[in-house]
Amino acid sequence: MPTEQIPETLSRTQAQSRPDSWSDVLVVGAGPTGMACAIEAQKAGFKALIIDKGCLVNSIYHYPNNMVFFTTPELLEIGDVPFTTSLAKPTRLEALEYYRRVAEHFHLHIRQYEWVKTIAGEDGDFRVTTTDRHSAIYDYRARKIVVATGYYDLANKLDIPGEDLDKVFHYYREPHPYFDTDVVVIGGKNSAAEAALDLWRHGARVTVVHRRPQMHDHVKYWVRPDIENRIKAGEITAHFNSTVQEIGADYVIVQTPSGSLRLKNDFVFALTGYHPDYDFLRSVGIELSSEQMRPACDPENLESNVPGIYVAGVIVAGSRTNEIFIENGRFHGKLIAAHLSGKLGRGNPNLPLDAT
Repeated sequence: MPTEQIPETLSRTQAQSRPDSWSDVLVVGAGPTGMACAIEAQKAGFKALIIDKGCLVNSIYHYPNNMVFFTTPELLEIGDVPFTTSLAKPTRLEALEYYRRVAEHFHLHIRQYEWVKTIAGEDGDFRVTTTDRHSAIYDYRARKIVVATGYYDLANKLDIPGEDLDKVFHYYREPHPYFDTDVVVIGGKNSAAEAALDLWRHGARVTVVHRRPQMHDHVKYWVRPDIENRIKAGEITAHFNSTVQEIGADYVIVQTPSGSLRLKNDFVFALTGYHPDYDFLRSVGIELSSEQMRPACDPENLESNVPGIYVAGVIVAGSRTNEIFIENGRFHGKLIAAHLSGKLGRGNPNLPLDAT
């Protein structure tokens, strides 16, 4: 199985083992799906460990501060723990609190801020190496691996001049720093529409640039008329069937159907979507389809082409990230746990792997 090189900041002999260095199931990713996989594994009697390079439900943490979910709270529940909210649709803050409460309720064993660098070995005895924020190296062993890394950490890049400038962002958090500035929002889906509206309402001069002829049909039903009305009223400028060609220190070049425009600009939000970490999946030997980058796996149990390594959550859909959300990805844990029980029997958390 191919692996990555260990960082040179520490020699390989300095790798450390933690008291929790072995597990029946090691889950890569502490999002709602990864948590659900660990919960179901624990319910089946297995010792589970979750490792994430960020914080608990890192993707939700990086959502805009005032974001409201499209779905209702019961569709975000995992582990049969009720999710109660003050309104019909939960907010980002309510979701963060809910998933913290779930982690505490099940005493989930989570290693935050550790980046999984290599997965080696074979079914029944995988060896996992991580690094933390201080470049320390840690070793783990597990009988089975679940990869539930999501997709929100990797933005779809524009690959245009100026994209690496400090004024360009691929994530949107809050509007205050952009008051009384000229802001371009690139994209036409939910993230772009909500950011454009939030920025405009807090005093930014907003221009939307989208390659399609209109805002996307999947924009939330209460957001789409709002953004369309602001554009119609001229309160938000929009260039459809258009693309940003270049970003400069105080301008952007936009190619429109009527020609090239140079717009005065202070900040750019390139909200053009995100994608799974395909390189990581390939590094552990998982095969991806040529067109949609879907990982090879058994749809009945989600075991990949690499025996003992499972995939879960949105990465199962490859580049079609709009097919799997928390609402349906949360059930992947039960599929995997059922298969683990058939393969391993009931787990015994008191019996570690052979240390030799």
